[in-house]
Amino acid sequence: MKRLFLIVVLVSVYHLEAQDMKVPYEQIPEAPSDYTTGNVIGRMIDGLGYRFHWATKDLTKADLDYKASKEGRTILETLQHIYGMSEMILEAPKGEPSIRPKDFSSYSFEELRKKTLENLQAASQLVKGKNADEVSNFKVTFERGGKQTDFPYWNMLNGMLSDCIHHTGQIVTMRRANGNPQNPKVNVFLGKTRE
Repeated sequence: MKRLFLIVVLVSVYHLEAQDMKVPYEQIPEAPSDYTTGNVIGRMIDGLGYRFHWATKDLTKADLDYKASKEGRTILETLQHIYGMSEMILEAPKGEPSIRPKDFSSYSFEELRKKTLENLQAASQLVKGKNADEVSNFKVTFERGGKQTDFPYWNMLNGMLSDCIHHTGQIVTMRRANGNPQNPKVNVFLGKTRE
């Protein structure tokens, strides 16, 4: 019986580690060769992806329930918020509206993490190589009750993209306050994590 329990635990740990290996941004991809508008934006998204990958790696149930104050969001609620914005970051270069409101409470932590990282990776790939004229045609479109409102892509940069970076930093702070700090070998400057 003990042997069976040990096998189940090992398989579960292996499954979780294998699942983690499948998510993007363990490190930042190689830098593009030039500084075109799309490449710079893509690199910003990649930087967010790397930060988010490590900020959310190995979060515990206690971490997910943690919040800094009574009025604040839990880490899980913060993850839901970031996921919603990652959808918008992807929808703009695809030319799709962001239909709101949406409820992400049915997603597990693992789903939120994986989907967020995949959205960021897909958005980065869509914008890379685009010139200034092509990027200027991207719109941020909100749809509520069948009514659409358009904003220039500038609002994505100072809005959702910057907000995701901000909230990812909050996760790093909250998990540290809860006694589970992020891997200290993360190096956001180099975009790689030391062995």
